[in-house]
Order: sequence, then structure tokens, then C-alpha cells
Amino acid sequence: MIALIQRVLEARVDVADECVGRIGAGLLALVAVEPDDDEARIHRMCERLLGYRVFSDQAGKMNLSLADTGGGLLLVSQFTLAADTDKGMRPSFTSAAPPEFGLCGFERLLALCRERHAVVENGRFGAHMKVALVNDGPVTFRLKS
Repeated sequence: MIALIQRVLEARVDVADECVGRIGAGLLALVAVEPDDDEARIHRMCERLLGYRVFSDQAGKMNLSLADTGGGLLLVSQFTLAADTDKGMRPSFTSAAPPEFGLCGFERLLALCRERHAVVENGRFGAHMKVALVNDGPVTFRLKS
């Protein structure tokens, strides 16, 4: 499982001109499910999303997590993160999970995050989405489990 996380002041995702998810300050996580993702990897990604220290403490150091700050988490499925871009000029998606498996993995991650964190929003799996954000920093990290 891969997640590209961005610390944001706000973020939203729209599908067909309708807002389907919105958060204030927190993390936007673009998530790709890979074919070998199992329950342990999904749990690990949940732990990392909620526990990764990317927010500043009083001394200005990145020492606080989303769990510490209580900020929002916006999960957006993005299978293109799993693309193989090593050769040629066109990405290959053979390293991404098939849609049915990807949907199950994404929904499981969403459920785990909602069990452990108060503010969790999401996009719509498989839909054409418009994602808007105000990146705070900018601060962006790639996480893999």
C-alpha cells in the first residue's frame, strides 16, 4: 500500500460538481492499493497515517501526529501511485491492484481510520475526482507499508 500524504490547511474532493469529502487542517492522503496488500499492511498504513509526525510542536519541530492534533484526514483512492514508470514514456499499471481488490483494500483502510480517528472523509473510489487543497508548508511525504 502506498500513500502520498500532504499536510493541508484545507482540502476537498468533488465528483460531478458535488463535494463528497472536505476537511480543514489535517492530512490529505492519496492512496494506492497493491496486489500483495494484506490485513497487516492495511493496519500498518492506518497506524502511519494517524501517527506520522508531520505537524509542528511549540518549538516548531515536526513532532506531532494527526492523532495528536485531532485534524482531519481526507482519503482519496489513486491507483496511479502504484504505476511502474521505469521504462518508456507511458506508465504501466500492472503493479496496481485489480479494481475489486483495490476497492476492498481502500474500504478496509477507511474503516480502520474511522474506528481510530474522529474526522475522516473520503473521495469516491473509481470516480473521476477533482481534488483541491491548500498545502501547508508545503509538506509532502510518500509512505509505503
